[in-house]
Amino acid sequence: MADIRKWSRPISFVSPQTGDYRTIESAGDAILVLRAPSWPVQAGKQLREAKKVCLEVIEGKRPPAEARRAFIAAAVEAHVFVKEK
Repeated sequence: MADIRKWSRPISFVSPQTGDYRTIESAGDAILVLRAPSWPVQAGKQLREAKKVCLEVIEGKRPPAEARRAFIAAAVEAHVFVKEK
């Protein structure tokens, strides 16, 4: 059975810490990135929303696509370059 938290299309983003591209594929991956001290914005509105949505996806309360969209919004807020695959 497929992991329901996994996104239909992965996202690559430039790591604020290293400048390297990193790929995430699920709400679980996204929440780890968003909670990391290296994430450039620690108190943004989109960051709070993305964390909330990712947790709700992990709990099965929302579809994975919503976490993907929320992560992209948090990345825009933090000026993190995102490349959609």
